[in-house]
Amino acid sequence: MAILNSVIRWITTRRSDEIQYYSEYPLEIQNEVLFNLLAAAKDTEWGKLHNYEKINSLQEYQNNIPLQDYNQIKPYVERMRNGERDLLWPGETKWFAKSSGTTSDKSKFIPVTREALEECHLKGPRDVFYLYMKTHPDTKVLKGKVLTLGGSHRVNNFSNNSYYGDLSAIMLENVPFWSDFLRTPTTEIALIEEFEEKIEKIIETALEENVTAFAGVPSWYLVLFKRVLEKTGKSNLLEVWPNLEVFTHGGVKFDPYREQYQKLIPSPQMHYIETYNASEGFFGIQTNEHQDDMLLMLDYGIFYEFIPMSEFGKENPQVLGLEEVELNENYAMVISTSAGLWRYVIGDTIKFTCKYPFKIKITGRTKHFINAFGEEVIIDNAEQALKVACQHTGAVINEYTAGPIFIGDNQKGAHQWIIEFVTPPDELDHFTRILDNTLKTLNSDYEAKRHKNLTLEMPHVIEAPKGTFYNWMKQRGKIGGQNKIPRLSNDRKYLDDLLKILEK
Repeated sequence: MAILNSVIRWITTRRSDEIQYYSEYPLEIQNEVLFNLLAAAKDTEWGKLHNYEKINSLQEYQNNIPLQDYNQIKPYVERMRNGERDLLWPGETKWFAKSSGTTSDKSKFIPVTREALEECHLKGPRDVFYLYMKTHPDTKVLKGKVLTLGGSHRVNNFSNNSYYGDLSAIMLENVPFWSDFLRTPTTEIALIEEFEEKIEKIIETALEENVTAFAGVPSWYLVLFKRVLEKTGKSNLLEVWPNLEVFTHGGVKFDPYREQYQKLIPSPQMHYIETYNASEGFFGIQTNEHQDDMLLMLDYGIFYEFIPMSEFGKENPQVLGLEEVELNENYAMVISTSAGLWRYVIGDTIKFTCKYPFKIKITGRTKHFINAFGEEVIIDNAEQALKVACQHTGAVINEYTAGPIFIGDNQKGAHQWIIEFVTPPDELDHFTRILDNTLKTLNSDYEAKRHKNLTLEMPHVIEAPKGTFYNWMKQRGKIGGQNKIPRLSNDRKYLDDLLKILEK
């Protein structure tokens, strides 16, 4: 163990120095990434079509390649799934991450090349560990195991040529063999598709292990941990795993779950680290636990561009390089990657909190907002307003979603919120007023539409019984893995689905 610790500390120091380089030369790093990507892909079908060999500047790159979404690359993906080579990226692509994002019920199959696995998806978790080791040199995390919940889809065959599954499942199939000794449960259990069966198997095998860390989506771990306490009769997780030390989380905003985790793990020594990872790439790591932003990872084979949200949706929107971004402005993120995604609009919105080094916060989704009346409420507004309402009323939220009530003959416009509380407020009306007033302070467009109830009236908040959202996601076949509860929508699809459940 002493030798292992020495080797890890040496690697940690070396990698920390490389990441420190981000502060000094971020633009140079990104420029090198772009031209390495272009050089690697110049002889692919895509590279030849777009004259990669002749591109000598970012401007030429932007002029030659239009912005892409999944519909544009789908024909290439289908050909790649059938074994065709050298299309978007050199060679044959064997792996495809089945995306379970909330923008569509239809599955997306994101290419995961060998280079993307090694340079990005597997490199990100290693960097999380290295950065944690640097900040906490006395950590005992290596003396125990990482609890792994795994994906909701195991790896399956498209054909003899390619495979698909959750990104987490693909990673489990590609990690080094020795990582099995650092993880619980076994890969076989972690890849069980039936979520409730998997939870029971994890409990059977992991209770006796020395679990020191876990990583994944906060909402699904809550389901597991509540079942652990039911099964064991313990009052908190430290009575089950006394050496719990760190939770690396991502996929959804952590703030709505923070209080629940603090009750489950009542220890000031428990650390929470946010990461920004998706099927398309691993993008950010929280480097300071006292600041809720993340370092943008610049040397993962990903080149970044940014569309100001004021431009988003235009036929020819302004697209900015890293050197042109401003702090605290909302941007849609555009990526070019070693998975063969070229100027791909990922669907997330972010804002920069710092330059040199460049740090970001996720603010929402390009398609997840409420703007039925020109109010432009984004997820970041919603999360902040709910946080204030909870602080003032003592409420704790488990899950929520919101959308518009459209103007009718006898109905003014409004926002409808369906909220499942862990601890409900004593007075729901008081909670609603605070939510409304906080949204007004955060969003001037919302405040204008709420003025004298002319366009929007007070939000309509419905308290949902416990288990409502879990049952809804289960009905939709979307429990576990990277599935996310949609927070905001510009239509009533999700609200009406949930109301049907509530009426039963």
